[in-house]
Amino acid sequence: MRVLLAEDEPRVADSIARGLRRHGVAVDVAGDGEGALFRARVHPYDVVVLDRDLPVLHGDDVCRALNREQPETKVLMLTAARGLDDLVEGLSMGADDYLPKPFRFPELVARIQALARRNGQAQAAVLEHGDVELDPARREARRGGRDLALSPKEFGVLEELMRAGGAVVSAEGLLRRVWDENADPFTNTVRMTVMTLRRKLGDPPFVQTIPGAGYRL
Repeated sequence: MRVLLAEDEPRVADSIARGLRRHGVAVDVAGDGEGALFRARVHPYDVVVLDRDLPVLHGDDVCRALNREQPETKVLMLTAARGLDDLVEGLSMGADDYLPKPFRFPELVARIQALARRNGQAQAAVLEHGDVELDPARREARRGGRDLALSPKEFGVLEELMRAGGAVVSAEGLLRRVWDENADPFTNTVRMTVMTLRRKLGDPPFVQTIPGAGYRL
């Protein structure tokens, strides 16, 4: 899952981003509305976590632009306002969900995951393929009942492959979905992550390399 966090308070942004990355989420951060809209136009995001009171370009304007240009992108609006009128106003301009500050971090994660599940076709809460089970909400993966001690990136790669349902996913696609904008596009990090993932999955082989195309289950 890839998320854009638009938050102008550096300490808050850093705290949220670090917490989401511990949950295996690829996070890009924008400190103002203009930067947020630019990134959203360049990269595909599952969810945009949007602080309403952003400098340069107000969060309301960012939300309207995203709703107009990318209606499939889910927007979770954050605000210090807690009134019903603010909630209604935020949703009416195109936000898919609304979370007042201060909030509990587990609630933020749960809302992001719920919005991501609403993208595209409905997905089962627990993904299964053969004898492998993956629970994105609990961050748990098992093969044949055996717990797999996966790193966040290994978990993210496995999740993307399982969601593809046997279709080929390119290395570029995995890099775009599992890593953030700071990832070097020329790095071999995807190949190395797949290699360690294969080792942890064990035999029989679960992830297949398609030369010149990518990977599939």
